[in-house]
Amino acid sequence: MADNTRRSEPRYGNRPTMKDVAARAGVGLKTVSRVVNGEPGVTPDTERRVQESIDALGFRRNDSARVLRKGRTASIGLVLEDLADPFYGPLNRAVEEVARAHGALLINGSSAEDPDREQELVLALCARRVDGLIVIPAGHDHRYLEPEIRAGVATVFVDRPAGRIDADAVLSDSFGGARSGVAHLIAHGHRRIGFIGDQPRIHTASERLRGYRTAMADAGLALHDDWVSLGTTAPKRVRDAVVAMLAGPEPVTAIFTGNNRVTVTVVRVLAAHDRPVALVGFDDIELADLLDPGVTVIAQDAATLGRTAAERLFHRLDGAVDAPSQVVLPTRLIARGSGEIPPPAEG
Repeated sequence: MADNTRRSEPRYGNRPTMKDVAARAGVGLKTVSRVVNGEPGVTPDTERRVQESIDALGFRRNDSARVLRKGRTASIGLVLEDLADPFYGPLNRAVEEVARAHGALLINGSSAEDPDREQELVLALCARRVDGLIVIPAGHDHRYLEPEIRAGVATVFVDRPAGRIDADAVLSDSFGGARSGVAHLIAHGHRRIGFIGDQPRIHTASERLRGYRTAMADAGLALHDDWVSLGTTAPKRVRDAVVAMLAGPEPVTAIFTGNNRVTVTVVRVLAAHDRPVALVGFDDIELADLLDPGVTVIAQDAATLGRTAAERLFHRLDGAVDAPSQVVLPTRLIARGSGEIPPPAEG
């Protein structure tokens, strides 16, 4: 008895080829290639038949073959710390817009602040022959990139500089921003100011700590080790730091936070505290203006960071051979109320 069971065709892996298009249109492979690549030498009627076959079959050009012929993929890679972090959304979008304007595809991934994962991602992108890279570095040694750069992979670092190699970098003024934020608290009468920041090995964290210390020294204020807490941005770690700083006979009257994730946790802790504590945070946070009081911040322009880095990258891809440069973008203080709370009267 014959088996009339219908066997389903494989759903994946059978993409139509130029040969399929040529057979359906009744033309040669070279003719299909000319139509696909927009080359001259095809009559309008033949071009129409080929295009109809392309549409009917759902054919898409294989750009991998073009890479082998031309050595360019028209794609760039972006390695971020964490795609879920709101700070990186505008940066990612700005890079994407510049890439799109240059006819390039953006491929991105997160390093999760892990140097090994950063290297793995970067080298995976290079293996896929991206033309250039924009990297927010997690590590401090980027010599692994030297062979790729020599091979022609343009590379720009953003938010933090490269480690142990000379490369273009676009940064925010972390030191100056932190210094001005702490000076703002001092100008409003605070003398006991705490600093809660990210891990000290991170360039931006160390620069913001330096800004805090400089502002305190400029004002002739004492620096106490228990007023400074560096570590992960995990809510429990930050919460414990806030509680410790607000305890004892001489608690801090103000806190400067080193990034947006720290700020969010500190806002939650202070909301349940029995007395007002002034707060200035580095990085703006969503709904900061709707809280009571609004959160005073040192704002970075993440979109300009991304746009500047991407424009620098395409400057390199266009053949620029000038020495690597470092661009430092300014920050700005946005006063909304929390940074303007005066210290309690001494009684």
